[in-house]
Amino acid sequence: QVQMVESGGGLVQAGGSLRLSCFASGRSFRSSAVGWFRQAPGKEREFVAAISWSADETHYADSVLGRFTTSRDNAKNTAYLQMNSLRPEDTAVYYCAAVTHPGLPVRNAYSYWGQGTQVTVSS
Repeated sequence: QVQMVESGGGLVQAGGSLRLSCFASGRSFRSSAVGWFRQAPGKEREFVAAISWSADETHYADSVLGRFTTSRDNAKNTAYLQMNSLRPEDTAVYYCAAVTHPGLPVRNAYSYWGQGTQVTVSS
């Protein structure tokens, strides 16, 4: 069992930056891929980024490519999402998720989810 807790959300002006953290309990985090997703009001949840357990593979949605970077520190059981050049359309609740997997899983494969953290970007 893995419990995920996101933090680092908040209110930022367009063009600003935020770094989200995702702390996971449990030893299986070190063998788990971590995905980042977001859900804006009235919209479906969408994929943002993913990182493999070893951090040698990452993948990003086209909408955030070049602006967001995901990383992880397995010694701290923590994954990160660095968000730069934020836009009002990035406003959403951001979730991290994990699943034991050797590489990058398909987007609907994640087993464990955090409660989400709100990111609001003002224009």
